[in-house]
Amino acid sequence: MLVTILVVACTQTPTASHSPSPLSAGSIAWTDCTKGFQCGNLMVPLDYTHPTGRKISIAVIRKPATGTPKMGSLLINPGGPGVSAITFLRDAAPSYTNLNRHFDLVAFDPRGVAGSTPITCVDSPTLDKYLSIDAVLDDPQEKQTAIQAEKDFAAACQHRSGDLLPFMDTASAARDMDLIRGALGDAKLTYLGFSYGTYLGQWYAHLFPSHVRALSLDGVLDPAVQANSSALAQMVGFQQNLEAWVADCKARNCTYGQSGDPVAKINALMTRLDSTPMNVGGRQLSRSLAMTGVLQTLYDQSLWTYLERSLIAADSNDGRLLLFFADFYNERNADGSYNNLWNGAYHSIYCLDFPAPPDLATYDALGPAFAKASPLFGPWSQYSEYQCALWPVKPKNPQGPLNVQGAPPILLVGGTNDPATPYIDAQSVNRQISGSVLLTRQGNGHTSYDSSACAKAAEDAYLINLTIPSAGTVCSS
Repeated sequence: MLVTILVVACTQTPTASHSPSPLSAGSIAWTDCTKGFQCGNLMVPLDYTHPTGRKISIAVIRKPATGTPKMGSLLINPGGPGVSAITFLRDAAPSYTNLNRHFDLVAFDPRGVAGSTPITCVDSPTLDKYLSIDAVLDDPQEKQTAIQAEKDFAAACQHRSGDLLPFMDTASAARDMDLIRGALGDAKLTYLGFSYGTYLGQWYAHLFPSHVRALSLDGVLDPAVQANSSALAQMVGFQQNLEAWVADCKARNCTYGQSGDPVAKINALMTRLDSTPMNVGGRQLSRSLAMTGVLQTLYDQSLWTYLERSLIAADSNDGRLLLFFADFYNERNADGSYNNLWNGAYHSIYCLDFPAPPDLATYDALGPAFAKASPLFGPWSQYSEYQCALWPVKPKNPQGPLNVQGAPPILLVGGTNDPATPYIDAQSVNRQISGSVLLTRQGNGHTSYDSSACAKAAEDAYLINLTIPSAGTVCSS
């Protein structure tokens, strides 16, 4: 779901020497948790270098297989990082009806996230303010305000969750996933990962290649891409999706395009919001929140009609739809509370996975390239990864390709105009993982399973029957 901009300070490749020693899987006591789901928890080591030390709780959910004979469990992760996989599976289970005939559908909230032992940083009013701060740092006061807010947020995370922060890396989450596999009674893992969940899958295959049955990685993240290249590729991707929406709008003679160039109108709206945020009930729609709302609608082509509606309404001084989509992206609830995605979960995982350049001058210098990549989104995202430069703990695993040796064929799925995980990432990981097969989907939007009947059928066939598509297979619908 979420934009991942990878920041790197080194390119050393992790090796098989990281392979962990086997641990007891433990057990999960399942209880009914409505609508056909069962819920439970598994205790896992906080620090895998001291496996007998402190334990943390990992929340798990499953929807038992509807057919017989059952083939085992299918673990599903939606990415983020920091998105609740449990909430995702509850909402998305109807999309996996075919898979559910054969497998128990299983999801777990990764360490630090939601129902598992969670990271928290600030209260909801403080997070409201933090997420609304203008990220286009085009004057000294805005820059000072934004940087101080980043420092305050990092300090708050350290104060509230400092004992957890050093152990939120995805390598540890992959070890958690292997304990879950064992607790489920599966000899090998069958896994469907989306977006950042593809990184979790790669870590699992790197650490536990002999435990893999099938990994379908949809919307592939390349662990070897350095910060600026990844960020620029994403800005290009969102710009291209925006331009695809504009072309579609003009082809349909859409209402929003009848009174001027859509992109010029969006830029004018953001300029107005920069100087005068729009009142929405008892809240305000800032430029940053409006940009978040626009970004959210570009993740999936099915949301394009809502982008037009949102912009038409905003031009009439009604910011409710744009704020709704910003709240959806930020996981803000109707009562004003937040899930912990942006209250520490995202940064505690991401900043521990990828090193960030520490000096502010590095981010200052990104301006021209980012603006060229996307005049709308570039300046807004230029400083987006500076928070990781300020993060209280630093990555402990070297960044680079995750070598996989001894695993069966892994399926990679990439969309040619995927904005959040660019297609070039899937191509690169296909070269990195020997024996992997890349399935290409032609089209816009992030991930392919629910946007392409062809991709969905291919992924299902692989996960159920281990039928791998032929190399070079392209889905056009």
